[in-house]
Amino acid sequence: MNNKQNFRTETDLLGSREVPEEALYGVQTCRAIENFHISGQLLSNYHNFIKGMAITKKAAAMANVEVEMITPEQGDAIIWACDQLISGKYHEQFPIDMIQGGAGTSTNMAANEVIANLALERMGHKRGEYQYCSPNDVVNASQSTNDAYPCAIHMAMCLEHLEFMPRVEKMIESLDKKSKEFAHVIKMGRTQLQDAVPMTLGQTFGGFAASLRGELANLRNAADEFLIVNMGATAIGTGICSRPGYSEACIRALRKVTGWNISLADNLIEATSATSCMIQYSSSMKRLAIKINKMCNDLRLLSSGPRCGLNEIHLPERQPGSSIMPGKVNPVIPEVMNQVCYKVIGNDMTISLASDNGQLELNVMEPVIAYTLFESIHLLENGLDTLRTLCIDGIVANEERCRQLVEHSIGIVTMLNPIIGYKQSTKIAKEASETGRGVYELVLEHKLLTKEQLDEILKPENMLQPVDIKL
Repeated sequence: MNNKQNFRTETDLLGSREVPEEALYGVQTCRAIENFHISGQLLSNYHNFIKGMAITKKAAAMANVEVEMITPEQGDAIIWACDQLISGKYHEQFPIDMIQGGAGTSTNMAANEVIANLALERMGHKRGEYQYCSPNDVVNASQSTNDAYPCAIHMAMCLEHLEFMPRVEKMIESLDKKSKEFAHVIKMGRTQLQDAVPMTLGQTFGGFAASLRGELANLRNAADEFLIVNMGATAIGTGICSRPGYSEACIRALRKVTGWNISLADNLIEATSATSCMIQYSSSMKRLAIKINKMCNDLRLLSSGPRCGLNEIHLPERQPGSSIMPGKVNPVIPEVMNQVCYKVIGNDMTISLASDNGQLELNVMEPVIAYTLFESIHLLENGLDTLRTLCIDGIVANEERCRQLVEHSIGIVTMLNPIIGYKQSTKIAKEASETGRGVYELVLEHKLLTKEQLDEILKPENMLQPVDIKL
């Protein structure tokens, strides 16, 4: 029941309204709650984003005390409040949609209001007694949404990146283990879905690992761009409403709070409307997703069958595969990872379009950019963990099947070409194609090589690199 005793009255540009007495947020957050029912994804669930806002506000408070924009008492209370948020407390006080109009003003004001009310209680005042610590005049001093909000995204993405990288590294470790485990298993390589030349199953998984390893540097380089911020730009990059020395003081404070090598953008006008670092990181995630997607497609092909497909590997069985076909088991884990990759690739287009629509001195589309960045990185984190633990780690090689396909394949004649010559190799390949018999048995039948010589040529170690085979 809406009882007056359970509410406090706050005012803003649009007038007065009641705010739940127990809420740390204020009037502008209430308006955001009412206005934006878009994604169903609330800021309260994006803990690193809230921490990024708190890091930004803490550094701003430290700088504002230094340039005497706020009192030391106010600064200490704000810093304490920010530390509460950084530690993970009070995140439920941000019940606003991630996608919002206003270029992130709702998120910035939610942070200002929550921090102000925590600071007020720390100072011995009641929530809403903003004459002692105002969300706008004190917590948001020397700031605008247009520098605080993108800085918070940058700080949040640095935190997300640090959590994401171990997931990629663990996947690479699992693939490397499989590469060693399958190093002795000879199989057919394929190009254009046709038999090519022999290789080892270990090489296949080693290629997967190398593919992902190559993306680590791209992700790290992209994340480094988040360390460049526009704090002190305020509304459009001119620094209006801030004091001389504030930008530099805020950068020093950010470095102290995070321990990261944060720097100020060279041109704050340009930086206030730019989203290049977000484009770059999204692009790096897209590159990674494309590599993972290719790997999952290969796993599905290699495990196809089990009797009428390649059936060179066996994926862990996770659930019955059909409501009508008894005995069918599908590659559900690679399939779900494929879908994750498609979403990440599509999200990159969303970020590109939103970034392209930043007109004049500000990009008002940053909320959807931030939301989409977080979604992509969370999808990849969960997907990689699922793929690694429920699929990769449990893959088993069907060694006999791999060997049979090699011995029956026409492709192995390519390896014999330097030894028995092109003419004989062509003759054997043609006969194998016409009769359906294997190259292995035809070479033995025509007494071109002995079984010992043929087995020596087809040793797995001879698949690893160019070799000079002496028979």
